[in-house]
Amino acid sequence: MNHSLIRVGTIYLPVQEVDRSAVWYKEKLGAVIHYQDEQKAIIGLADISIFLVKSSPEQTSNFVDEDGSDRFAITFEVDGKEALRSLQKELKDKGVEVGEIEDRGHPGLNFVFEDVNGNRLDVWSELSPDYGG
Repeated sequence: MNHSLIRVGTIYLPVQEVDRSAVWYKEKLGAVIHYQDEQKAIIGLADISIFLVKSSPEQTSNFVDEDGSDRFAITFEVDGKEALRSLQKELKDKGVEVGEIEDRGHPGLNFVFEDVNGNRLDVWSELSPDYGG
């Protein structure tokens, strides 16, 4: 029997208003709302289950690294630099707070955007290898 971790099954994100957040993820990112009550919404996005959990107003998934830079906990992937540029433009056109495209010194390019709750989310133009699960 193999007891190794196989994949990430669920990600939890803090939100202030569950309904508003679920609608934002559906309208801006194309998420599917699988379940919703007053305390949480379970959405499907990028082949993963994300729980939007009602939290205190100042709570986000962001953190500050040792250099004092604001960081994100999630990086989504798209297939190539053209797809990255296209998604960045699409999000901007939908009124999403979107950062500039960055070269971080590794393969591909990235940009950061924020959800309606201030959770910073990253997008990378490279696809990770399929590890098979």
